[in-house]
Amino acid sequence: MFKTILIANRGEIARRIIRTCRRMGVKTVAVYSEADKDAPFVREADKAVLIGPAPAAESYLRGDRIIAVALETGAEAIHPGYGFLSENAEFAEGCAAAGLVFIGPTPDAIRAMALKGAAKALMDRAGVPVTPGYHGDDQSTEHLLEQARKIGFPVLIKAVAGGGGKGMRRVDRAEDFADALLSAQREGQNAFSDPKVLIEKYIETPRHVEIQLFADSFGQVVHLFERDCSMQRRHQKVIEEAPAPGLPEHLRAEMGAAAVRAAQAIGYRGAGTVEFIVDVSKGVEAANFWFMEMNTRLQVEHPVTEEITGLDLVEWQLRVAAGEPLPKTQDEIRVNGHAIEARLYAEDPQNDFLPATGTLTRLDFPPVRIESAVEQGDAVSVFYDPMIAKLIVHGRDRAAAIAAMREALIRTRVEGLATNLSFLRRLISDADFGASKLETGFIGQHLERLLTPWPDVTPCTDDPWGEPTGWRVNLPSADPLWLEAGASDALEAGGEVHAPMPGAVLDVFVTAGQTVVKGDKLLILGAMKIEHTLKAPKDGVVRAVHAAAGDQVADKALLVEIE
Repeated sequence: MFKTILIANRGEIARRIIRTCRRMGVKTVAVYSEADKDAPFVREADKAVLIGPAPAAESYLRGDRIIAVALETGAEAIHPGYGFLSENAEFAEGCAAAGLVFIGPTPDAIRAMALKGAAKALMDRAGVPVTPGYHGDDQSTEHLLEQARKIGFPVLIKAVAGGGGKGMRRVDRAEDFADALLSAQREGQNAFSDPKVLIEKYIETPRHVEIQLFADSFGQVVHLFERDCSMQRRHQKVIEEAPAPGLPEHLRAEMGAAAVRAAQAIGYRGAGTVEFIVDVSKGVEAANFWFMEMNTRLQVEHPVTEEITGLDLVEWQLRVAAGEPLPKTQDEIRVNGHAIEARLYAEDPQNDFLPATGTLTRLDFPPVRIESAVEQGDAVSVFYDPMIAKLIVHGRDRAAAIAAMREALIRTRVEGLATNLSFLRRLISDADFGASKLETGFIGQHLERLLTPWPDVTPCTDDPWGEPTGWRVNLPSADPLWLEAGASDALEAGGEVHAPMPGAVLDVFVTAGQTVVKGDKLLILGAMKIEHTLKAPKDGVVRAVHAAAGDQVADKALLVEIE
């Protein structure tokens, strides 16, 4: 086993890796940016080294600098976590060239799955079902639109190097295709340095079900069953659970076997996840499934798999990377109960879920499993993902897990900035969610009721009459009626258009003196990996434009005036 590893990541995944390493007696080296100098993971590592300014391109994406720090500190291996360099084949090769172990798959395996079009062709040859679509090299707008028409709208545009919902756009009409394509290409270029896309048929009633895989250097491949990640918003997962509710045993077995074939087809090693789309339009019993992508790393939602199997996936990663065989065979892996994870974000559900920044003046969690990047008193900045924490619970069955998560969310307290806490409480308490009526469009379909504010009063632990849970004697809980008075924070006052969040101006489409019609695009603002298009609030003439592409603007900054 390694004596020292370097963690090429930040936040909650860095803390998660440190915790397992400490238990195993492995020392850890953290790297951090100037924005993270006071972060908890920096204090918790055995050693921490500053590698650059806040922007990821100048710090966490500097593979050369990270490798140099590993050599300087005597680390034998590098754990990439997820995101940043975790699926970068060149970085994995750089580690090997420097005599360091990359705790992950081989560079060839990363490349095989990195480009979604090539990966789908490979999976098709391996007998893994793939979604109908276009995965070719001709990337002209005209050709891609022609292919979309052949596939039939609605379609999904996806960045070939993408992941985490970035570079992905649903298009319902041909006239909207060009704008959506440009946005997906720009996001793919910014996030993955690759603007290429593929076009797929959009499955109208899909569930997102993924299989957790592990493989060692001796040819053994096992799956650790599935997770359901259908509770999504803008292709970003919000609630994940394991096992997938209501999945028939025959479908579970077929998907597990297909995922194992996918890993075997590329000579995989380490932790990986094969994501499938499950079409439940005719009911889950009659569902078909298709390969969507393979993530060649540990997933954000890996804790729910750990909770139902009793296994430490980070420990498995370390052991496999150190040359050990898998700790268990397929027959020895069992499912125990049900687990749910909820992602608590710094974002404002009442303002189109735009990212929020500020200082966490209060952050209190109940005694459940918490994976968090921050602590009370810390600031959430514009530079990185806005996730504050993941709450994870386990129960004997799904109903018990839902009840545990509901209580955990009700007892969670966050103050100092906007969050999705009230939204999560509504979602976990929703009757249709409880009845397993799941699909990736669930949140969008029920958004109005999920946005109803939840009364955030301090629960009384000794007196049930003080609980804000809507409980009734000998009856199911009823949602409380919550009335709220107050004005919304208008970002389009008259003819003034203000920034709805701090961020960078990615593109500007108008100039002073230009005539615009209500709904015309004015500019695109980006922050925390999210793009937001600002549109004209009325017909008129642009009086002034106060920002240019590349500018960093503050929250509520005046951007455009229309008269």
